[in-house]
Amino acid sequence: MSATAANLRVILTGATGMVGEGVLLECLDDPAVSHVLMVNRRPSPLRHRKLQELIVPDFFSLDAVAPQLAGYDACFFCAGVSSVGMSEAGYTRVTHDLTVHFAQTLASLNPGMTFIYVSGAMTDSTEKGRTMWARIKGRTENDLMKLGFAHVYNFRPGFMRATQGQRNILPYYKFIAWLYPIARALVPNRVSTLRQVGRAMIHAAQRGYPKSILEIEDINMLAAG
Repeated sequence: MSATAANLRVILTGATGMVGEGVLLECLDDPAVSHVLMVNRRPSPLRHRKLQELIVPDFFSLDAVAPQLAGYDACFFCAGVSSVGMSEAGYTRVTHDLTVHFAQTLASLNPGMTFIYVSGAMTDSTEKGRTMWARIKGRTENDLMKLGFAHVYNFRPGFMRATQGQRNILPYYKFIAWLYPIARALVPNRVSTLRQVGRAMIHAAQRGYPKSILEIEDINMLAAG
């Protein structure tokens, strides 16, 4: 499916989390996006004329809602969990297996779709490193690129500044947010705003990007373009 410049139809997951909410707010603000279907496990209080909510308690059980996932140009997959306290098997199931299962369903319904996955800085594409979460995220990235979408882009953001008005902010971000201006001045290619992440996703869905893996510098560059 090919979207016109002002008619991008987007599926978004993770809207009740920090990254997903930030990307969602950018989608709702951007005139290029005409419709957003947020697929959530629990209801969101956010309401907007562009916004539709689909509650799916179990992302492994999509058969009943599959017809509602058809007819979209892009998916911004922002759902995710921390690996802290999780076993490798448990983290694999909720990160790799769940994401790939959801993506397989979308690929069968929307073969022309652009799928954008939020992994993270230092994700391990070799799948062989010592850090468990980085290996599994790397495996997820690699397997998504085999599913037959028109385009797959793996976003690897790092330290992100939240958008004003966000409700879902990770607790520790509230204590380190003051560091953002300093980091921005010293290492501008190591930090982003969630507005930049959202804009970069929209631009990637509209016109593509020459790399399938976007590091922080790529994200900021694409957001500005």
